[in-house]
Amino acid sequence: MIASLLSPFVPDGHTLTALLVVICFSAGLNVYATVAMLGVLARVHVLMLPPSLGIVESWYVISACAILFLVEFVGDKIPVFDLLWNALQTFVRVPVAALITYAATSQLPQWQQLLATLAGSLIALAAHGGKTAARAAVLHSPEPISNAALSLSEDAAVVFLIWLATKHPYAAATIVLIATVVIVLMFRIVIRAMRNLFADTERALSPRDHTHLN
Repeated sequence: MIASLLSPFVPDGHTLTALLVVICFSAGLNVYATVAMLGVLARVHVLMLPPSLGIVESWYVISACAILFLVEFVGDKIPVFDLLWNALQTFVRVPVAALITYAATSQLPQWQQLLATLAGSLIALAAHGGKTAARAAVLHSPEPISNAALSLSEDAAVVFLIWLATKHPYAAATIVLIATVVIVLMFRIVIRAMRNLFADTERALSPRDHTHLN
C-alpha cells in the first residue's frame, strides 16, 4: 500500500487523454501555474510525463513560469494592466495547450495527433473564454474583493484539477468536460465577453482617451 502511494502516476492510453483534457483546461485558466505545477510534480516524482514533455521539468522553465505566474497574480488586481494582460494571454494559453498536446501525443498517427491538438486547443479556448466571461461580470464592480476572489478561485481550481488528475484522472477530466459543456452552452455570453475584453483593452490604450483625460 505504501509503495502504491509513493509510486508516481504514469499516464498511458486513456489516462493520458484524461490528463491532457485537464491540462488544456487548466492552461486556459492559468498557463503559467499549470506548466510550473506539472514541472514540479514531475521533479518530485508524483507524475511521470511523456519523454516528449521533458522540457517542462527544466528548472529554467519552472522558474520562468513561476515568475510569470506572480506577474499575473499581481497584475490581475491592477486596472488597465489586467485588461491588457488577459487580452494578450489569449495568444499564449491556447498555443501552449496545443503544443503540450501535440508533444504528448507524438506516438499517435499524425492525423490523430493533429485532431488531439485541435481538441486541446478548443478546450483551452473554452476555459479562457469562460474565465473572460466571469471577469466581465465583475469588472465594473466598485469593490476590489470580487476580482481578487475570482482570481484566487481560478488559481485554486488549477492546483486542484492538476492534483486530482494525478490521483483520479477520469474524475478530474469529467469535471473539466462538464465545465466545458456549460461554457459552450453560454457561447453567446462568452463571445460577447471576449469582444468586450479586446474593445476595453483598445480603449484603455487609445491615445485619444489619454488626451481626453488630460
